[in-house]
Amino acid sequence: MEEGGSRIRRRVSARKRNRSLEGICASPPATQSLTGADQEEEAGAGSRRRKTVGLEPGQQSDSEEDMFGDSYTENSFLAQVDALEQKYMQSPEHRKHVTDFATEDLCSESIQNKLGITAVSNLSGSKMNEDAKNQIGHDVPVEPGDGLLFEVPSSQVLYFEHLQNTSNDLGHQSTEERDRNSHKTADEDLSCTRLEQPQQNDEFTSTVKDTSEMSRTKSVKDHLKSAMTGNAKAQTPVFSRSKHFKETLLSEEISVAKRAIESSSDDLGPFYSLPSKVRDLYAQFRGIEKLYEWQHTCLTLGSVQKRKNLIYSLPTSGGKTLVAEILMLQELLCRKKDVLMILPYVAIVQEKISGLSSFGIELGFFVEEYAGSKGKFPPTKRREKKSLYIATIEKGHSLVNSLIESGRISTLGLIVVDELHMIGEGSRGAVLEMTLSKVLYTSKTTQIIGMSATLSNVEDLQEFLKAEYYTSQFRPVELKEYLKINDTIYEVDSKAADGLTFSRLINYKYSDALKKMDPDHLVALVTEVIPSYSCLVFCPSKKNCENVAEMLCKFLSKDCLKHREKEKHEVIKNLRNISNGNMCPVLKRTIPFGVAYHHSGLTSDERKLLEEAYSTGVLCLFTCTSTLAAGVNLPARRVILRAPYVAQEFLKRNQYKQMIGRAGRAGIDTVGESILILQEKDKEQIATNLDDIYQFVNGTFFGVQQKVLLKEKSLWEITVDSLRYLTEKGLLQKDSQNSEEGSHCHFHITKLGRASFKGTIDLAYCDILYKDLKKGLEGLVLESFLHLVYLVTPYDVGSQCNPDWMVYFRQFNQLSPAEQTIAAFLGISESFIGKKAAGQAIRKNVDKGIINRLYLSFVLYSLLKENNIWSVSEKFNMPRGYVQNVLTGAASFASCVLHFCEELEEFWVYRALLVELTKKLTYCVKAELIPLMEVTGVLEGRAKQLYNAGYKSLKHLANANPEVLVRTIDHLSRRQAKQIVSSAKMLLHEKAEALQEEAEELLRLPPDFPGMGDSATEQA
Repeated sequence: MEEGGSRIRRRVSARKRNRSLEGICASPPATQSLTGADQEEEAGAGSRRRKTVGLEPGQQSDSEEDMFGDSYTENSFLAQVDALEQKYMQSPEHRKHVTDFATEDLCSESIQNKLGITAVSNLSGSKMNEDAKNQIGHDVPVEPGDGLLFEVPSSQVLYFEHLQNTSNDLGHQSTEERDRNSHKTADEDLSCTRLEQPQQNDEFTSTVKDTSEMSRTKSVKDHLKSAMTGNAKAQTPVFSRSKHFKETLLSEEISVAKRAIESSSDDLGPFYSLPSKVRDLYAQFRGIEKLYEWQHTCLTLGSVQKRKNLIYSLPTSGGKTLVAEILMLQELLCRKKDVLMILPYVAIVQEKISGLSSFGIELGFFVEEYAGSKGKFPPTKRREKKSLYIATIEKGHSLVNSLIESGRISTLGLIVVDELHMIGEGSRGAVLEMTLSKVLYTSKTTQIIGMSATLSNVEDLQEFLKAEYYTSQFRPVELKEYLKINDTIYEVDSKAADGLTFSRLINYKYSDALKKMDPDHLVALVTEVIPSYSCLVFCPSKKNCENVAEMLCKFLSKDCLKHREKEKHEVIKNLRNISNGNMCPVLKRTIPFGVAYHHSGLTSDERKLLEEAYSTGVLCLFTCTSTLAAGVNLPARRVILRAPYVAQEFLKRNQYKQMIGRAGRAGIDTVGESILILQEKDKEQIATNLDDIYQFVNGTFFGVQQKVLLKEKSLWEITVDSLRYLTEKGLLQKDSQNSEEGSHCHFHITKLGRASFKGTIDLAYCDILYKDLKKGLEGLVLESFLHLVYLVTPYDVGSQCNPDWMVYFRQFNQLSPAEQTIAAFLGISESFIGKKAAGQAIRKNVDKGIINRLYLSFVLYSLLKENNIWSVSEKFNMPRGYVQNVLTGAASFASCVLHFCEELEEFWVYRALLVELTKKLTYCVKAELIPLMEVTGVLEGRAKQLYNAGYKSLKHLANANPEVLVRTIDHLSRRQAKQIVSSAKMLLHEKAEALQEEAEELLRLPPDFPGMGDSATEQA
């Protein structure tokens, strides 16, 4: 009978748990939990725990009597327990043994096993006597194991956790008390079950004896009712079994994929050596369920599997980026190395950041932006999660420099370069080449992947990068190229004798007025596709874009006004909102027709809004410059090139390929068309040399192309001249101990050279910057930001500026006396500016660069005070897009100057001052909007909307519901809302991780701690 009493109490615990599992809050099996959302699972569990077994659907019981009294029938569980208890209480051995059994079964085993797993395990394998079986009923099997942790009701978890905490404090005292009072009844000892109800330990210790005395007369049924009531009222913690299962599965798949990559097997795992979750994410976020054949071929190349450098070239829109992304994910997840992706423009960097942040959150890696003034040098060192750095060409160079200097270049496993053809284009190409050259020289384990749609000197690039080459002519949408001369359209045909075949004549009725306004037949060409399809018209200059847009709207059909009329009015309204009520008059006239211009004269907010409207089909035609072709992806059904020129220069081959590559939208169009408009004088030049329009000349591959490029000097002579130039600039110094000339001469870098290296300062300006900063210390004016703004105004932008002298004179007179001393300190007087404004001749010679930079510093200073690009552009009579470009350049240069000053002790005062100024120039908004604008893709207009809607910090955005954002914020698509939330989460996780690692670093024992070496030696 004693053994039966113990088992009965175990059966009460197990029966209660199984009742909660089966009748109250049953959990779905593991396979089903994968498909349900965690939130729905938790919400459903919370609601089901408040239901009782005997109630009809829809009924609820709030009182204890309702829950455990009248609602149960005679055959209920509690009724059976009550009957069994009455029989058992009559047993003569009851008083002798019940205390030990009750205490052990209801307290000790629960404390030792936390959630009662041992008790349940023992119960499942034991047999009850026949009397107990008849009273309680059939046994419900309970599988032992860790999985039970997820199926225990949440209130039971709280109970056992509280019981554990209490027992730790009272364990010793309870043991002694049990020894002294072993003669007490089982009813007294059962009072320990009241620990299920929330109470403080001190209250329990003071009242335990009184409670024991009062509880002697209570039955087991009363105790169970009290305990179950406390459990039902307890707060439900969140336990997500599905989330834990998904994380475990992902970790296992990554381990398998890592082993697959390291092995020589041809088995590439679930998804090209990546977990199957990556494939699911591409289907979820991008709608990509299957790769193109060429992508599969490229990813399975032997050179790729052996991690050799690779160059691959395909037409625009062929899917090059997806291959690079899969290779980057392999490096991040399987090889556990950091990755650098270099893109040509800030807008593309931000677009890629938004697109990959969701993958980073789901797969456990960081996505960091290195563009403009953003980016940390050297990057944060992480031990567990790896980082994907997405950078512009210049910031990528700075990042590589910092990794080399800190000895961490080997942590960079892969570099991906988009638009590799830019390596041969001017100063930016030289920076890109320097970056890759340094990586090739300093790290033999870093893989380099280059991709482009247009490559002319592939053999030279292969030799330079020591890379394999893969190419294909695949396009998801067929592209047809046409030429238009007069009113005849020819199709480009390489098989024809002269490269052209007649296609058709333009059949459009032109009035005399229309012929005079539109000699190129643009109206006829665009009306064939819009408004049902989209169209891009590339123009030679920015002004021509605006003129063509207005001309087209004068002759377009009035039916275009009715196409998505309401949405176009919303675009106009939003343009006004982001520009503080201002709006370009050209856009005001053209947007109702679905037409807009797109060039660098627009602000970032305007550009982003117009691009979104074009992508969604609200706008159907862009008149644009060639910069759009290399920017964000805006495809069209038809692309028209109004002339074979970019400004005054003849069109280059790669520019032409980039432009026509925008024709044809995968998944939307079945064919894409490009039409190049020519005059009769251009026909022969284009038709006979269409593939030879541009001869790619690379002036930076001296080692590869010295026989072609170096006619007058040898490579050695040029190297000597370069070293002499750097020495004269003060960037290098020849060792005084070694006066030998020739190949044995040694050099070392000076402090100025190191500072220029750290700040990525153009070598043409580094010595000038040093002199300006040195001179600034002599009379630095800190009454306002003006003096500091002048010091960080870019030199190259200043050389291109032509001041409006009347505006210059007015702004000068509005300066405070202290601010006017800055101009006098620089050698610019009020009389000098006044004479220039009056058109008088001036004998005094003043440095034009200083004059222009001061004028631009007035522009920047006004922006910092007013935070309104429109008003400043009107005040200085400058295009608003140019004003914003000056601001962006100043913010980036301020960041470079800050790193420059960090290396020179004499400029310590600038370090603290430039941090705040860099942030102000980067965002140029009110202080409360800065945290929101740190999120990629959130510009000023969107930041104001979010702030006004109550999202005032990074934490607010990271925890926002995308669906709520869509309903709350005007003109915000679901895709954009998800990208904003993902980017905010990524940024928040990155900051939290940095703080955590910093804390761990502070607590870690330093490696040079005294005595550490001696103890290690003794152990050896």
